[in-house]
Amino acid sequence: MNDASIGWIAAIIIGGLAGWIASNFMKSDTGILMNILLGIVGAAVASALLGLVGVSFGGWLGYLVAGFIGACILIGGARAIRS
Repeated sequence: MNDASIGWIAAIIIGGLAGWIASNFMKSDTGILMNILLGIVGAAVASALLGLVGVSFGGWLGYLVAGFIGACILIGGARAIRS
């Protein structure tokens, strides 16, 4: 997610929102810091995975969607490892 229109502060805010939405969607009980990390790292993971298939997101909405998808992948992966 190296989009020039998304700054660091916006990435933290959007990442936190994406992580929070994914946390609620996956019924995971995480705190605000973990939501931010899930959203930001999730956006990087999702953009890398979707980039392999030729799909790319841009702008705030794209970062939010990629963060949500990636955070859901990370939550699911963590649950699989713990089980």
